[in-house]
Amino acid sequence: MDNASKPAPGVPDELQRRLGVPDAVTIGLGSMIGAGIFASLAPAARAAGSGLLIGLAIAAVVAYCNATSSARLAALYPASGGTYVYGRERLGEFWGYLAGWAFVVGKTASCAAMALTVGSYVWPGQAHAVAVTAVVALTVVDYVGVHKSALLSRIIVAVVLAVLAAVVVTSLTSGAVDTAHLDIGPDATAIGVLQAAGLLFFAFAGYARIATLGEEIRDPSRTIPRAIPIALGITLVVYALVAVSALLVLGPDRLGSAGAPLTEAARAAGADRLVPVVRVGAAVAALGSLLALILGVSRTTLAMARDHHLPHGLAAVHPRFKVPHRAELLVGAVVALAAATTDPRGAIGFSSFGVLAYYAIANASAWTLAPAEGRPTRIVPVVGLTGCLVLAFTLPLPSVITGAAVLVVGAAAYGTRRMRR
Repeated sequence: MDNASKPAPGVPDELQRRLGVPDAVTIGLGSMIGAGIFASLAPAARAAGSGLLIGLAIAAVVAYCNATSSARLAALYPASGGTYVYGRERLGEFWGYLAGWAFVVGKTASCAAMALTVGSYVWPGQAHAVAVTAVVALTVVDYVGVHKSALLSRIIVAVVLAVLAAVVVTSLTSGAVDTAHLDIGPDATAIGVLQAAGLLFFAFAGYARIATLGEEIRDPSRTIPRAIPIALGITLVVYALVAVSALLVLGPDRLGSAGAPLTEAARAAGADRLVPVVRVGAAVAALGSLLALILGVSRTTLAMARDHHLPHGLAAVHPRFKVPHRAELLVGAVVALAAATTDPRGAIGFSSFGVLAYYAIANASAWTLAPAEGRPTRIVPVVGLTGCLVLAFTLPLPSVITGAAVLVVGAAAYGTRRMRR
């Protein structure tokens, strides 16, 4: 067994398979329906203008292909690690490493985006200060071993769905609705629509959480392929309703310039009393996502450090709290720095680049499956791989340059380590 698959000290060799389809769908919804929709609508509208909904549809198609490829791979390799495992097993050690590296850097940027979402909705004038404070506080929470429970995840999903439903109903029934805002105008360029799709992909990326729980799902070869499309479909419906309602009352220009788009939608609909509720809902969603992301990135860092893909000292586990404390402190410090110096659009773009690279490797891995291994229809990994690459390289140029540079640095570090070995 590879070190990446070894359990932590005191953890049984095999996790208990106790999750069925409803449980897996709930976990997927908890990972997707969160702060992403509160954060990604504005930068996507700025890029696509009136073509926002086309961008959402493209993002959903690519997400579906990625989800299908991931589901088939997870059914074949029902172990924790996701594409870090699939790439290694199907394409070779380098591609598994690169997937893990892309995940770590992409999700670290996601942490910064979530922290900035908290700041944008809670205290717009001091968004960066609030973001850094949130990162420090939640890093401490993770450090002492307090993790988000399954019950808390369900509560957060319920709160977020209630807030989104309130925004949708209030917007669609208000006098501010203007159906002309849905017309596709000359501002909807092809590049802008693809940029929006890449940015909106940020809000869909949580479905991989189902696949990474392969060791805890009953009959994973049947459960995972069923649960992922269901969770993705529900999420798409919710996001489409939110995007349509925000466009109808704000229009693409106002939506694109909004710092807190759903708050602005509530104001435009004449529901000022709903504004504090939206702010609380966004903060709850973002804090829940941030807590889970810091936890997930630090654990992936731990696994890669155990494999010596990252400095081995990061694999240290605190003797009292039983957490990878060095990895958590490093992740927290990097995220705090990013939250203090970047803007939400930059963080979302960089995160999307890393996550799209991660799923490109997942689709390439799925392409290598034989029919007897549950290979999806050939068009699925082809569209998924092509879509990931196209969306990644049509993101805003600073995100592309920075993301590509970080991947090159990771590849160079891998090559240097191999030469030393």
